[in-house]
Amino acid sequence: MDTMPAKTNLLGLTSEALTEFFAGLGEKPFRAAQVLQWIHRFGVDDFEAMTNLSKALRTKLAEVAEIRGPEVALDRIAADGTRKLLLRLSDGNCIETVFIPEANRGTLCVSSQVGCTLNCAFCATGAQGFNRNLETHEIIGQLWVTSRLLGPEAQGERHITNVVMMGMGEPLLNFDNVLPAMQLMLEDNAYGLSRRKVTLSTAGMVPMIDRLRDTLPVSLAVSLHA
Repeated sequence: MDTMPAKTNLLGLTSEALTEFFAGLGEKPFRAAQVLQWIHRFGVDDFEAMTNLSKALRTKLAEVAEIRGPEVALDRIAADGTRKLLLRLSDGNCIETVFIPEANRGTLCVSSQVGCTLNCAFCATGAQGFNRNLETHEIIGQLWVTSRLLGPEAQGERHITNVVMMGMGEPLLNFDNVLPAMQLMLEDNAYGLSRRKVTLSTAGMVPMIDRLRDTLPVSLAVSLHA
């Protein structure tokens, strides 16, 4: 029995990957910038809303692609405005994302794995065991979902000014998926964050720290513990 091919989730594609995707459809490279803006800057998940694309292209995209982020399973706001999200992934696993508003900035704490292998004494995540690495679309999807929840006005004012890879998991043990997610955070046509406002937190994967420095020199935080 024939099955329909899986649609490509555009949410996790960097500018370069999206350019290649459109080349495969016979489209010009500038389409990548247009769609990046619709997805990440404006939080759009419906191709019909992308009004600067032709009707034919919108129809084609609906056939071969999708824009799908994690599902919000729980959304709790504390008295100080801190917002904790429990996000359900397509396989049923859940991850945590936390938005921390302050007077002059808003920080989003993003997860990179379901569980963690390190079991650091100070962290509750390790006690849960390790399930799997997050895909790129599941990592950037946390920023995408939170931006949409904060609303168009918050997106325009960039209420999420900082992102820290400090949620569930060790990000350097999922380097190949974390890297393109951080590239999207920095991408001008997406979230346009500066390198000093995107921070990766690690328990100390030294060879991977060197690789991060050589590949994408964002801010680095190292957890020191006995």
